[in-house]
Amino acid sequence: MTSNNYTEKKIRNMNQKERLEYIKNKTSLSEKEIELFKDTSILKFDDINKMIENAIGIFQIPLGIANNFVINNKEYLIPMAIEEPSVIAASSNAAKIAKEAGGFKAHADKSIMIGQIQLISSFDINNNIDMDKIIEKITDNKFELIKLANTKSKFAQCIDLQIRQVNDESINNLGPMIIIEIFVDTKEAMGANVVNTMCEYIAPKIESLTNGQVILKILSNYVTKRLVTCKGIFPKALIGGEKVLKRILYAYAFAYSDVYRAVTHNKGIMNGIDSVAIATGQDFRAIESACHAYACRDGKYRSLSKWYENSEGDLVGEIEIPLAVGVVGGITNVHPLVKACIKVLEIKSSQELAMIIAAVGLAQNFSAIRALSNEGIQKGHMKLHSKNIAKIAGAIDDHQIEEISKQMIKDGNISVSRAKEIIGNINKTNKQYNNYNNKYR
Repeated sequence: MTSNNYTEKKIRNMNQKERLEYIKNKTSLSEKEIELFKDTSILKFDDINKMIENAIGIFQIPLGIANNFVINNKEYLIPMAIEEPSVIAASSNAAKIAKEAGGFKAHADKSIMIGQIQLISSFDINNNIDMDKIIEKITDNKFELIKLANTKSKFAQCIDLQIRQVNDESINNLGPMIIIEIFVDTKEAMGANVVNTMCEYIAPKIESLTNGQVILKILSNYVTKRLVTCKGIFPKALIGGEKVLKRILYAYAFAYSDVYRAVTHNKGIMNGIDSVAIATGQDFRAIESACHAYACRDGKYRSLSKWYENSEGDLVGEIEIPLAVGVVGGITNVHPLVKACIKVLEIKSSQELAMIIAAVGLAQNFSAIRALSNEGIQKGHMKLHSKNIAKIAGAIDDHQIEEISKQMIKDGNISVSRAKEIIGNINKTNKQYNNYNNKYR
């Protein structure tokens, strides 16, 4: 196929081979680099092509297992998909400590999602709007609208409808808006599609009732009716004693009181949350958005977790976050590895999955602030990172990776250039040894 043919045939109509050939002609990618996109592993390309537009392959990240987790008296093996070293080890170690005090205790609300329908009276911002009459009209027909919404799903159920007024605070000064919110129990699904469908279906009825105009009709990812809480006790004797405990409390105080620290503190929590969410096929972007919004619910961005000393002198950690997850629907139905990861968890509901995710977030947070407030984050993290650096530099086997890692840590210089120097020294030593053997063999 010539370059002119590529112009005539849109990318969306190409097969994988044609798309890769197109990319190769348009970029400086080598044949070896193009080959990387061809391995789609456990997924057929046709399936990938149905998931996203203009598909060319898949992007894989490492998948590991966190252990030692006991949540509500049940032990779990938890799959975590993440490229960052030390996260899985840190979470597992935290869970091991909490296990000594009975593990994590968690609770998840029912799977209530919120759908929003934005109603305006007119595009004329100078038009006098009788908001009270509009609200009254919708209120009078509330149960009819709920009944209408429920015709669009056999499993999800619209359980309530509420109305509120929002005034435009943007530079455009467009005036007041009416927001009609439906509350939908999505059962074991995350529920985005069914909530959007319900919103779109009842929007024309709302317009006819009010003579208004509907603009947006979409779910909200700020799932404040779908909160999950988790609590863990970390015995003082197992975390390094009174001194370490107090230092952790100071670390938490910093994160609660200063936005610059809070962002990094919460990023550590999301290391745990996102990695389980990705492994189990959840919308981790929606989860991130909701959690960060919740972190500033009192007007200032704060720590998502809370840490304090109990009456026995042990450290207690708590977390409360909005969390919309599902074990049916979406990618959980079509991705073999996601199905397998959910099976590893041996869970029965979306609420159970939410509690697991919250527990991992809390565990990861404990490990991070313990390391930060004690020996510093780099000691353990860089030990694992040094092994990745050794691989990147060209280490050929586990023995050489370990040898290079130890030397870089000893030198206090963990970098690709230093790793290459060490490899060069190893190769030089091996060459001299081989020459000696050949000479006297």
